[in-house]
Amino acid sequence: MVLYCALVWAVFLALHLALNGRWWPWLAVSLLPPVTFAAVPLVLLAAAAVTGGGWAAALALGCLLAGWSQNGVNLRALNRRSETAAGLRLVSWNTQHWNQGGDPDRFYGFLRALAADVYVLQEYLNGFEGGEVWDIDDEERLRAAFPGHHLAVGNNSVTLSRFPPAAPPVPVGACSLRVDLRIGDGVLSTYNVHIPVQLTVMNPLRPAFLRDMRRRAAARDREYAALVADLRGNPHPVLVTGDFNTSAAIGDIRRMPGSLRDAIGACRSVLPASWNARARLRLWRIDWAFTGGGARVGTYRFRDAEGLSDHLVQELTVTTPHL
Repeated sequence: MVLYCALVWAVFLALHLALNGRWWPWLAVSLLPPVTFAAVPLVLLAAAAVTGGGWAAALALGCLLAGWSQNGVNLRALNRRSETAAGLRLVSWNTQHWNQGGDPDRFYGFLRALAADVYVLQEYLNGFEGGEVWDIDDEERLRAAFPGHHLAVGNNSVTLSRFPPAAPPVPVGACSLRVDLRIGDGVLSTYNVHIPVQLTVMNPLRPAFLRDMRRRAAARDREYAALVADLRGNPHPVLVTGDFNTSAAIGDIRRMPGSLRDAIGACRSVLPASWNARARLRLWRIDWAFTGGGARVGTYRFRDAEGLSDHLVQELTVTTPHL
């Protein structure tokens, strides 16, 4: 029985590695919690050890190694001995429809308490599940709440910075915003990213479910393509962060250029997760941060959003060649 289960998992893993990020219907399958790709083979290994199944153990170990990149486990956290807190302080956060229906004083008080040099905020909009959203205009309150910060708004995103812009903000695709900041004698390009979610919660047996998922997969393809194209043509140090709606188990994250460095190496959590912030058990990291071109992350952690969003807050310290 253990060998049979290991064979079934091996077939599933082979299909996942072959189809993930390449065939749009697999998006629904890849929503599994990433830790599943470590937990299942470890359980199979334990069962094989109890039953003495050598072939089952070998197959389970092979599955563990083959699927390691999918599980989201951050072993580098075990070797973190010191932190470098120097550099600019940045927070990146999906606000979940910008305090829709909440207390604005509490919302803005929380943002100010983060005390960041740069804020990269997503979902500057109001809306509901099902697709329709409404643009909002909270610029007057933003400027009043953050004197001394420069404000850039676009593609339903907000970037607030103590550093002046080096150029006008650049929309990237339909959902992300690039803001180049003048830091010392150089420029840091910040990318405020929000990749569309994979599916709408509805009856999966309805034809509308597959049509909606295919439409969303195409939108995700366009957003990733636009982001990668802009990054490859950018000569400046870069910080790319936001809500990617992509876990380690979703092949889309492989589209990010290999020249970028995942900030998770600076995180002290072995099982980092950013969603669902309101749940006791958080199993998905779908908010990411990458650096490149000489920019580096010193510290990186996820902070509680105090019930204001279903996403945790990403907090980073970042250095550039000119800082």
